Amino acid sequence: MSTTRPYPPGDRGPESGTAGTALSRFGQVRRLHLQGASGIVPTARDFTRQALYDWGWMPAATADQRAAAEDVLLVVSELVTNACLHAEGPEELRIGRAAKVLRLEIVDRGAGSPAPRTPHRAGRPGGHGMFIVQRLCLNWGVVRNEDGAGKTVWAELAAPD
Repeated sequence: MSTTRPYPPGDRGPESGTAGTALSRFGQVRRLHLQGASGIVPTARDFTRQALYDWGWMPAATADQRAAAEDVLLVVSELVTNACLHAEGPEELRIGRAAKVLRLEIVDRGAGSPAPRTPHRAGRPGGHGMFIVQRLCLNWGVVRNEDGAGKTVWAELAAPD
């Protein structure tokens, strides 16, 4: 699924403001503190997998449901890996669940903004993370922390039917 938005991903759009405000519209929210943890990517995936089980996304009864859960786990891996490689590591993973949407948020202290590599070259090693996020998610973006240090990278995925 490709992402279409009337604005580029980044500091603008419907999620402008604090990340907590965006997650407030989600009925269930889970948080995992990651700062200083070891094995961050597998820890984040395991935490997310458990949330998907608790929320009925797993075990998946159909191929579409299985694909939706695998997409969520892949996006978590990509966002957490990007925070490790480009943003001094993630501080927190937040997962919010609404009826039709799952929202992932990765909080980090980095100054940069993630962006899909342009032009995307499928045979080129590395640099595919945000391209994958853009392709799998309904929407994604970045919200800067109010104190100016760090950001929250968020992504939203459709719930399986």
